Formats: sequence, structure tokens, C-alpha cells
Amino acid sequence: MVKMRSMKGESLVLAIFLFGFVFRQSSASFTPVDNYLIACGSSENFTFQGQSYVPDSAESSMAMKIQGNSVVVTSRSSVPFPVYQSARIFPSTGSYKFDIKQEGRHWIRLYFYPLPNLGHDLKSASITVLTENFVLLNNFTFKNYDGSYLFKEYAVNVTADNLILTFIPSNSSSVFVNAIEVVSIPDELFPDQALALSPSAPFSGLSEHALETVYRLNMGGPLVTAQNGTLGRTWENDVKYLHVNSSAVNVSVNPENIRYKGAVTPETAPNWVYATAETMGDANVPDMNFNITWVLPVEPNFTYFIRVHFCNIVSESNLVFSLYINSNLASPSRDLSTLAGDLEVPLYKDFVSNSLADSDTLTISVGPDTASDITNAILNGLEVMKVSNEARSLDGLSPVEHLVPVSPSENNKVGIVVGSIVGAVAAMAFIGFCYCCFVSRRSKTTQQGHTWRPLPLYGNSQTMTKMSTASRKSGTASCISLTSTDLGRFFTFQEIMDATNKFDEGMLLGVGGFGRVYNGMLEDGTKVAVKRGNPRSEQGLAEFRTEIEMLSKLRHSHLVSLIGYCDERSEMILIYEYMANGPLRSHLYGTDRTPLSWRQRLEICIGAAKGLHYLHTGASQSIIHRDVKTTNILLDDNFVAKVADFGLSKAGPSLDQTHVSTAVKGSFGYLDPEYFRRQQLTEKSDVYSFGVVLVEVLCARPALNPVLPRDQVNIAEWAMCWQKKGMLDQIMDQTLVGKVSPASLKKFGETAEKCLAEHGVDRPSMGDVLWNLEYALQLEETSSALMEPEDNSTNHITGISLTTLDNSVSVVDGATSGTDDDAEDGTTSAVFSQLVNPRGR
Repeated sequence: MVKMRSMKGESLVLAIFLFGFVFRQSSASFTPVDNYLIACGSSENFTFQGQSYVPDSAESSMAMKIQGNSVVVTSRSSVPFPVYQSARIFPSTGSYKFDIKQEGRHWIRLYFYPLPNLGHDLKSASITVLTENFVLLNNFTFKNYDGSYLFKEYAVNVTADNLILTFIPSNSSSVFVNAIEVVSIPDELFPDQALALSPSAPFSGLSEHALETVYRLNMGGPLVTAQNGTLGRTWENDVKYLHVNSSAVNVSVNPENIRYKGAVTPETAPNWVYATAETMGDANVPDMNFNITWVLPVEPNFTYFIRVHFCNIVSESNLVFSLYINSNLASPSRDLSTLAGDLEVPLYKDFVSNSLADSDTLTISVGPDTASDITNAILNGLEVMKVSNEARSLDGLSPVEHLVPVSPSENNKVGIVVGSIVGAVAAMAFIGFCYCCFVSRRSKTTQQGHTWRPLPLYGNSQTMTKMSTASRKSGTASCISLTSTDLGRFFTFQEIMDATNKFDEGMLLGVGGFGRVYNGMLEDGTKVAVKRGNPRSEQGLAEFRTEIEMLSKLRHSHLVSLIGYCDERSEMILIYEYMANGPLRSHLYGTDRTPLSWRQRLEICIGAAKGLHYLHTGASQSIIHRDVKTTNILLDDNFVAKVADFGLSKAGPSLDQTHVSTAVKGSFGYLDPEYFRRQQLTEKSDVYSFGVVLVEVLCARPALNPVLPRDQVNIAEWAMCWQKKGMLDQIMDQTLVGKVSPASLKKFGETAEKCLAEHGVDRPSMGDVLWNLEYALQLEETSSALMEPEDNSTNHITGISLTTLDNSVSVVDGATSGTDDDAEDGTTSAVFSQLVNPRGR
């Protein structure tokens, strides 16, 4: 898909080999305990990039296992690089077994080149490569490839005394490999934890995943290879990935000037990486506070480990800037002078970017910090590595178990074992059947339909066993009683499997921070959305519990309704009715759907405002959503809006309080700046987020877009600049131009401006926002007959007496507000959470 990810094009491969000897090697002290450099099919040793490779038939600490006879191919005349001059061809499954002296992370590097051979068409060979636990490559073929040479690099944590690489052909073809490297990696090179984005939270368990190198870039510098770098790595120049070439200027110092300190060593990155950088250039824009942005094609539906390398080599006393990854503010106000302590001292920062279900690009940006007078930013190096998915695969969705062929001998053994087990089980089943018949006759009533049970939030659940010591001693566990709150229908895991066809990837609707969302069909034909929690996600038990608790208490025609849940086999699964038109965001930008009309947009905003107003006022204690954004506003088949995703919701302040003190959670671009600074949460924090939604609806672009010039990155700041000029129509969605009443647009802009006030006390309540949006809709409906209203209409933005708000609301726990025509039970609203936006929960 991209050249660096697999080092696909010949131009890159040639560059590596032609320029690999230009620079002096960085000093490095690490000596790998395991260091296998294998020339597959070769009959003699050779040296490549300063490293000695030995034939696979001569390495005593490695064994080959082949089903059938392998074929050796050599061709030295047409191939300039010795690592590709020989190959071993397996007509059937073959493997290499390496003795591992030291457990831990190891590089696995694979070289492929389809040498010409009269007996085998290697260009048509379908290549699958596995370890015992991970899928590295699945059904790769050079026929669908835009280069001649393929190089793959993986980092795999080996926890046994051997490593087995299995090569599997498919489609009646052969499989081949030219060279293999298995090399130890320093334990400290890859952490077990990094900072996940959207929302910002620690991501743990990286050591349990395999990683694949996608990009390794030397910003502003030359190509660095195994010959002149460290740990056998290749660092590519960044220029071809710059979004605007003129936005960056490369700078450099003598590599000898780089002073490694603390945990940063030459193994982290060679001094040639830290000695060069890209800084702010001339992007030919009026405002010089723009961002330098790199656009990197990636494979969607995967999580990526991202390491950014910094080193202040521009001789400035202060260098403060911000780092963006996609639309997320990954590192605000990064002060290199304070962090590094001195010039020419390197440092780095690790992040994990969540799965991108609807995007095949990753953007990395640096730009000046708005709070600083410094108009410069710097980036020295970048590493992007794909993280293995839930199937433990780096290529596709099939796990190792589905790809390993079963030999005939194994089938015979399995048949004997299965036959014995079946006989024993049959006898036990007969006894059990007789017992069940006896019990059923004694039962006075039979169970009708499905069981409805309380969610065992403590103690009785495999997933969520958090019983206290006292509870364990007393033999009791705390759980929510069905008599106090109806938590919806309990689904068995088998029911969920049947509804989703065993979580068929063809039924995948989207991926979020909490997990994957699948389309499903219940036994009675009801379409549902099934959100399956990912145990490795940064979100888990707390969000699962909060969502169920919130949705079990709330009933409103503009809020998500929960059908049920599943808490079996260590699973956390939520089931909602299917929402035909998905998230609001997917109708604004990024897809080819028919644009929404202005009336539709107003009605959607009004619906969402009704839901939020109910949250703030309809219960005995107000509820603050904390994650209001366009991906959490869902649309049914009639484009009726419902607010979704209550995993981050928080009970609001009591009557004697002005705020709730809590850690900052939410999504960058929508976060209330007052909440972000002071960690004091109020209902006005939701109002601010909703203000961002309003301008997003009007302008049809993301809340944050670091690819744009600096003054346009944040949509709220950008839109309010135009609003204050009275020229909001200049930045509105082009599909709306000429189709919006000026009076309606004016009222809409005033409402958004009030919502986005810097201080919460200056913002209106959601009830006031709702009134003004309904007024904007009335202005739009009557625009053909009425003149633009007088300015005194703006007086209604605050302090209004609400007489027309939606009354069809109630609360299950007894704090009722009006009637509930739309909430007979928890299954009547059609909704699902975060189906398209991978940054959502």
C-alpha cells in the first residue's frame, strides 16, 4: 500500500544499497544474544550491509521442516543484491525453527524477490507467514504488488526457547523466501504502555502484541541504513510525505554534537536522526502560525504505535510547540528546552492511535503553541508500527488457528480422540436427558421467552469480578437488584454469536475505542447493533457499567435506549436497536452520502439539544454527558437524532455545589477549555461541546484538522472569528450556499457563539439553546414570507421561560418529568454507538 511500509518500490531498495555506505556508523553498544542472518537456498556465505549471512542448510542452531522436497533457486547475473540472489521454494507447508537463547522482543525480517524459475511461477506464489501466535503475512502475491522486492520487518515478543516461522502456500501454488533475520532487541526499546489518543488514556499490554514497521522517517536528513545506523534499521527521508513541501525547512548539526542522556541511547535512534530535523518554512499562507504536516497512507482497521523523536538543534533558548496526531492534540505546549534540559539532547514520546475504520491515512503535525510567542516547531524522527489486532494478525482478520493446515496423521489422531470422547459424552448425555425429563415434569411452570436478569456489577460476573475482601469473607456480593432498576434483557453469549454469525467481519459496522460494533439479527428478525468490548482497550469495565446504569435510568425519545447486555465468558457486550443512518458525522463529511439540507440539520440539532436538555434537567440529579460530538449523535431511518454513548457520563453537581471536580475526559476539539484548565465539570461543559457540534454541522468539517493552516485547525476558533465579522456564510458548507435564510443563519450563529463562550457562566443552558434552535427553524420555514427579524430576538438567548419543551420524558427510578409516550420499555429506540468513527468509543 505504501512503499516504506513494506519497502516496496525498487527506487527505495536501490537507494538503500547505493547510499548505505555514505555515513559513519553511530556508536552502539548493544550486542544481540540471538543473531540469525539466514540466506535461504544459498550454498555459500556472503556479506550484505556489513552483516554476514549464512546458508539455511549450514546454521546449526536452526532446523528446517518441510512437507515434501524444497527447491533451491539462484540467480546472480540479474540480481545486484546478494540477499535476493537465492531462494528456497516450498511446494507445501514448510517451517524454520530457531533456538532462542534470550526471551524477549526479536526482530523478524523477511526478504522476498520472485527469482525466475522454469518450474515455479514465483510471481503467482501466494505467501502466508506465521509464528506460533501471530499472522505476519497472509496471501501476499507479487501479482498484486507494485514493486519487485519486498522487505518486511516485525517486532515479536518471543516467550519460549524457540521461534518457529511457518510458510504456507495457498491456491495450489508454492511459497518461497529469500532471506530471514531473527535478531534480539534491547528490552527497553519497546515499552509495554503508551499514551492512547481519543480519549487520552494509558494503553497497556503492548508486549502482548506483535508490531510491524510501517514507517521509519529521518526528518530533514539522509537515508540511514543498517550499515551506518543502529539495530539493523533503515530510516527513510521524509520529504515525499510532507503535505506541503514548502512548509518545512531542514536543519542539521554535526552528529557528533548529539549528547545522549538518561533512557535515550543510540539504540533508541542513531545520532544521524537527531542531528537533522524539519522546522517551520514558508507555506505561502498569510498567517505564519501554520503546522508542518506529514500524510502517511496506512491500512484502516488497525491500531498504530507511534514514536516521535525530538532534539532541539536550532539554538533557541525556548522551543515550545504542539504535536497533533490525526485530529487529536497529542502533546500541547511541548517545551523542549525544559524537557531535554539543554540543546542537542534527544528525547522521544510514544503514542497509540486507535483503529481508523473510515480512513486510510495517518497525519502527524507540529506547529507553534498558541500560548507561546515562539513561531517555530521541530520534528527529528518518526516511527509508525502497526499493532496486531484481536485475531493476533498483522495482515487480515484470520487467526493462526484458521490458517495452519492439519496433516492427515493429525486428523487420524484427532479422530481417535474425538471418537472416544463422543462415546463418553453420549453416555453422559443420556443420563442427563433422563434427569432433565424428571425435573421438567416436577416443574409447575416452564420458562417462557428469554430471561431478564440484573447485571452483576460485582462478584457474580466472570468479566467484572471486583468483590471486596469483606464480601468474599461473608460470601456475599454487591449487585444491582432488578427490583430497583430494569437493566434490560440479558443475552447469552451464544445468542450474540448467532445474531452476528459468530462476529462475522462482513457484518462489522465500525470500530471504536471500546471495541467493535457489529450488525446483528435476533431470532424474531429484529435488527440490532452489537458493541463488543475489547479487553485490550483503554476503555472497559467502568464505561461498560456506566453505560448500562445510565441507560437503565433514562427514557427519552432523543436518547439511546439499551436493549440488553451480555456478561459471559469474560465478554462485555451491549446491544442496541439498529440505527439506519448511523452517526451525524458520516453525513457531514468523509463519505459520499447525499448532503443534509439546512432544515434537516436544524431538526437534528434540535433533537440532540432535547436529549441533552433532558439529561441536565429531567432526572433527580443532573447528568453531564462529557463526550458530546457528531459521532455520538445518531440518526434513525427518518433522520431523528438521538444522543448516544454514555460511557463517560457523570452525575452533575448537587444543589449546594457549583461544579464536580474530576479528571478531564472527552475528545479534543470538543473539550470545554474551562473544564480542561480547572478540572471543574458543569452542565455548561456539554453546552460548549454542543457549540462545536453546531459549527461542525454548519461548516461540514472536523472539529480539529491539523492539515490546515494554524488559524483554521480548530473549527470553533476559526468559525467564531468569522461570526464576529458577521460573515459566517463565507465558511459554511458549500452545498448550503444560497439555500439558507439569512435570518435563520444569523440566529444559528448567535446561538453557537453563546455556547462557545470562554467562561461557563457566560454560556446559555441547554434549554435556552433548544429554544433558539427552534426559533432558527421557524425563521427558516417562514423566510419566504417574512423579512429578517429585528435584532432584539437575540435577547432570548439567556434567561428564557421555556413553555414549549418536549414533555415526553421520564426516569425509571422514580424521578419523573412529564409522561413517557416513547419509552414503554428499554427496547423501543433504534440506536447504536460509534459505528463509523474509529476515534469514538
